[in-house]
Amino acid sequence: MLTNIICAFLIGSIVGLAGHVRKRGKIVKPRKTKQYIYLGFLEDVLMAALAAVLLVLAADADSALRVVLLSVTAGFGGDAVLRGIELLKTGAAPPPPNDQVNEESKKKHAQ
Repeated sequence: MLTNIICAFLIGSIVGLAGHVRKRGKIVKPRKTKQYIYLGFLEDVLMAALAAVLLVLAADADSALRVVLLSVTAGFGGDAVLRGIELLKTGAAPPPPNDQVNEESKKKHAQ
């Protein structure tokens, strides 16, 4: 069971780091400002790792393949949770799916 937790933590961390790089385009280092501490890439890594560990524990994974699949799924889920929190903070509408963007750009070019 401990090996499942460690594997889930590591895989979730890697997925979180990959999600951070995909979202920001680079690795943003943690920094401290006058009012708060910005965690940078650690925010995504810790959220994905925690989500992976909790999902593996809740699902009681018994095989290595199941641990890997659950960890990757939870890592991406942690990224989605962070994006949802950011959207709630900013009050902005979520970006449209790629299909809608392509249709809108086609309409603009047609006019």
